[in-house]
Amino acid sequence: MTPRWPSILWIVRHGQSAGNVARDAADAAGDLRIGLDHRDVDVPLSKLGEEQSRALGEWFASGEEDGRPEVMLASPYLRALQTAEIFRGAGGCAPEEKICVDERLREKEFGILDGLTRAGIEASQPEQARYRALLGKFYHRPPGGESWCDVILRLRSLLDTVSLHYGGRRVMIVAHQVVVLCLRTIIENLGEKEILAIDRQGDVANCAITEYRFDPDGGRDGNLVLARYNVTAPMAGEIPVTDEPDAMVAARG
Repeated sequence: MTPRWPSILWIVRHGQSAGNVARDAADAAGDLRIGLDHRDVDVPLSKLGEEQSRALGEWFASGEEDGRPEVMLASPYLRALQTAEIFRGAGGCAPEEKICVDERLREKEFGILDGLTRAGIEASQPEQARYRALLGKFYHRPPGGESWCDVILRLRSLLDTVSLHYGGRRVMIVAHQVVVLCLRTIIENLGEKEILAIDRQGDVANCAITEYRFDPDGGRDGNLVLARYNVTAPMAGEIPVTDEPDAMVAARG
């Protein structure tokens, strides 16, 4: 009988992006907007992000053959796709392995707050700043954007697809920080307070892996059990974590 879940599931945040760098610079300068000419979907990796992605691929390549992903799923955002492609090129998975793009893995949509720094939100959208302070980021949905709950809803559908098509296989997902946290919420059946407590412990590092392994004795049909969280490849271990994109800024994650 085919297991209900993948034998191993890795969830990876993309490498450092040009948006991460631009946001940090805008915050430091007190600017109201992040200085980017790209749509969020088109923001590429920085040079450091490319190095992080390569290091992750080399790390997986240096391990056992049965420790590499057989299935690659990625957000359609350029920074996530580049991370997956560089990972594959460095030997992290078989060179012929197709990278399957799934729009349900996209970044959280920020709507009218997109591209604004914290100062920009407070200056140009003070009402939304108040709503977010009142509701919290788990439930706050900016006009034209998403709450964490909205992201969780689409990711439930994604996990159903993973369960249906990839049971018993080794699967890697390359996406964004909020996707990592929202998938943890679903897989571990966490509530708002629990996942936000994890979030407050620190940001998910660029190219960090969150790893689940299938436990056949975990309930009637077996279950995914957290094995590692927020672990980076050896060369990237000392690289500073870029700021969380959803910390009152509509920035790039």
